[in-house]
Amino acid sequence: MSEILCQWLNQELSVSRTVNPKSFAKVFSNGYLIGEVLNKFELQDDFSEFSESRVATAKLNNFSRLEPTLHLLGVQFDQNVAHSIITEKPGAATKLLYQLYIALQRKKKSGLTGLEMQALQPQANARFQNMKSEAFREKLKTLIPRQTDFNLMRVTYRFQEKIKHRNEDLEKFQRFQKVKEDQRCFNIEKQRLNRRRQNEIMAKIQAAVIQIPKPASNRTMKALETQKMTKKRKEAEDVAEEIRNFEELIKKDLQAKESSSRTFLDTTEQIISDLLNTYSDDDYIKKIQKRLEEDAFAREQREKRRRRLLMDQLIAHEAQEEAYREEQLIHRLMRQSQQERRIAVQLMHARHEKEVLWQNRIFREKQYEERRLKDFQDALDREAALAKQAKIDFEEQIFREKEIHEKIAVERAQARYEKHYTICGEILDQILDLSTKVADYRMLTNNLIPYKMMHDWKELFFNGKPIYEQVRPGLPRTSSGQLIELEKRELLDSNDYEDYKVHNDME
Repeated sequence: MSEILCQWLNQELSVSRTVNPKSFAKVFSNGYLIGEVLNKFELQDDFSEFSESRVATAKLNNFSRLEPTLHLLGVQFDQNVAHSIITEKPGAATKLLYQLYIALQRKKKSGLTGLEMQALQPQANARFQNMKSEAFREKLKTLIPRQTDFNLMRVTYRFQEKIKHRNEDLEKFQRFQKVKEDQRCFNIEKQRLNRRRQNEIMAKIQAAVIQIPKPASNRTMKALETQKMTKKRKEAEDVAEEIRNFEELIKKDLQAKESSSRTFLDTTEQIISDLLNTYSDDDYIKKIQKRLEEDAFAREQREKRRRRLLMDQLIAHEAQEEAYREEQLIHRLMRQSQQERRIAVQLMHARHEKEVLWQNRIFREKQYEERRLKDFQDALDREAALAKQAKIDFEEQIFREKEIHEKIAVERAQARYEKHYTICGEILDQILDLSTKVADYRMLTNNLIPYKMMHDWKELFFNGKPIYEQVRPGLPRTSSGQLIELEKRELLDSNDYEDYKVHNDME
């Protein structure tokens, strides 16, 4: 159905804007194109008063002018339908355009113009339609929000979006600060570890520096060589002495073991022979055998402990020899030339300078980062100040508009009161005039007033004309009192003529 309506609007009617099914609700939301369609069928004579704007006042004006024409065509249209179209409710504009399409096709077949359709309507229906149009306009005004409210909502939404983006930027900035702080702590810890390691290396290098003495004389060299030889000989003798002591210890252990085992066997055999001579019971023999087995197991365990002790002593001796060899190796490796140590010191100095340059670069980058963060914070503060000032200006503008609105409302209420007061005063004056006139004539005619005179007074009262004469001496003929008297005379003459016609028709 939307495609059929789009084809009808774009190709047959050639409206000012191209319509497609996707933008159907948005295009017809202000009512301008609906008025253009009706104008092409010569039904909307006041199309020049329509507005293409999308503000609330323009929409209210367009739909208020569309309502009588749509009711003339018999299209179902009220404030709810208008509100649905204005708020771009899906399907509302399509449904109205479809009803309008059917009504316009029916009107095209009948061949009636807009003036003829208005003339065919009864007069009472026309008056009722005018009242209905006024009520429609008032109700639609309550449904459609004012443009100031809409602008206020839009400004509020824009500021809420700004606050949201600012909070997101602040969260990103806080996360960035946290990451930078973690990185800074990690860098500081790393620098501390590097500094400690560097200090340890420098301490080792300084401890490893050996002052190479000046070349000594031949006599001193020979003394040093003899001293070294005596030291080596002494070390060899100490090692040989330790080996000899170890072997003697092993021999003593073996001899003690053999003597103890021999004495143990002798005593055991003696005890067994004595016991066998004394007792011959089988149970006692079993106990003796069991005891012998326990003694043999204990002896075996003692042997194992002794061998373990000897192995521990051998392992300790080997470890001592290994430590001595490592000490000698380190001593030989540390005998390097003064030039090599000087090169090592220069390398460490270059590394230290590189470390200092790296620290300076990090410090400079940190200063740049602090400057950028400060600039960013200043920009945020300026934006907040501008937003605050804009908010204050907006509040002042709203306050001024409220004052103007209240002033206009007071003026309207005062004008409405004066209008009602004037109307009520005129009605009361006419009632008093009629009452006084009737009272005067009743006093003069003894409560007998002619029918014709009473009828004329009633006609003047119903038509809002004064009963007493308004002409005063000295006034010109074109004065307001003279004109009122002429109107009263014409009214009474026309009533007399109508009565005369009715009387002749009855005869």
